[in-house]
Amino acid sequence: MTTRFTNHGLSAAASREPNPQDAAHALALALCHEHAGFVLFFCSAEYPLSQLADALCQAFGELPVSGCTTAGELTPDGYDRGSIVAICFDRRLFAVETALIDDLEHFDLPTAQPLVDGLLERCRRQAVAPVNEHSFALTLLDGLSSREEQVLATLDAALGRIPSFGGSAGDDNHLTHTHVYAEGRFHTRAAVVVMINTRLPFDVFSTHHLEPLAHKLVVTAVDRERRRVLELNGLSAAELYASLVGCPVEALTPAVFAQHPLAVHLGGQHYIRSIQRVNDDGSLSFYCAVENGIVLTAMQPTPLLEDLARMLQDVEERLGEPAAIIGCDCFLRRMALESMEQLDRASALLRQARVIGFNTYGEQHHGMHVNQTFTGVAFGTLPAL
Repeated sequence: MTTRFTNHGLSAAASREPNPQDAAHALALALCHEHAGFVLFFCSAEYPLSQLADALCQAFGELPVSGCTTAGELTPDGYDRGSIVAICFDRRLFAVETALIDDLEHFDLPTAQPLVDGLLERCRRQAVAPVNEHSFALTLLDGLSSREEQVLATLDAALGRIPSFGGSAGDDNHLTHTHVYAEGRFHTRAAVVVMINTRLPFDVFSTHHLEPLAHKLVVTAVDRERRRVLELNGLSAAELYASLVGCPVEALTPAVFAQHPLAVHLGGQHYIRSIQRVNDDGSLSFYCAVENGIVLTAMQPTPLLEDLARMLQDVEERLGEPAAIIGCDCFLRRMALESMEQLDRASALLRQARVIGFNTYGEQHHGMHVNQTFTGVAFGTLPAL
């Protein structure tokens, strides 16, 4: 068991036990108490998931539990791999309700609106705090479903003024099978919506450490369904991108993509569209949706640690010292930190700010699907119970 913390109705702990039963038991022992109301977890995809699902049901009993698989975990000690981390919400300060979306293909507003209304009504009955002013939604999506944009835009319309954020489930960078957890088992091609109503002050935020360059690239041929860009500026996508970053196509790797991302410019902001891989036909696969005719801006990194420290300082200035932060941190940011040998320093910052979360295959912020961000919610504090 790693270092754990308990602060203002929030308890967090992590386990590196490889045996699912031992890991689930250790978490339940650390987190469960008489006022426990809900548990949110993030776990390595290396666990045997069917066994882990059974173990979580046995360990937590009737206590509601939701979560997803990761591309790395953010524990009370900082960055980790091969672990499971969880946070427990005290029902005296939090009303938490969840819903599983198991048909992403046909998720539309007539489906989303009653789902959201039902979540809010169930929170309202618990009389923790007024739901319209004191609620936000956390979304966890299958990170390989390619349905994030459709689902998020639909949910955002149904949520109205209620803020939202979330992350796409990972699988330790294998890019084969990602899962969300609800109703006692793991699901693929699904999403979980977690509505959290709380008396604590909170702040939903997003940050990235990238700034625009002058280079503009127009998508001139695309395979929308597979998120593949075939041509940029009328040329082979991979060849043009490789010439832009100054290396041969054969040298394009995830590390290069992390250092040289592209972005779309909307409403005065740049939203990152990260590249996943080069394909044999010279196309580029993206983590986010891409459309024919969109203009992509080349981006360059600024110091990541400085941006992270500045974001955490800004949160503290708005809320005071945070009780906890739930963070969705793109796995490409983690990859960049590893390549610069800065992971330990970043872990120290996250540890001090009481960050719990996971490395994602994409982040979600107010209905947008983005990449290479640190997105999350910070909780302020109230007088002790």
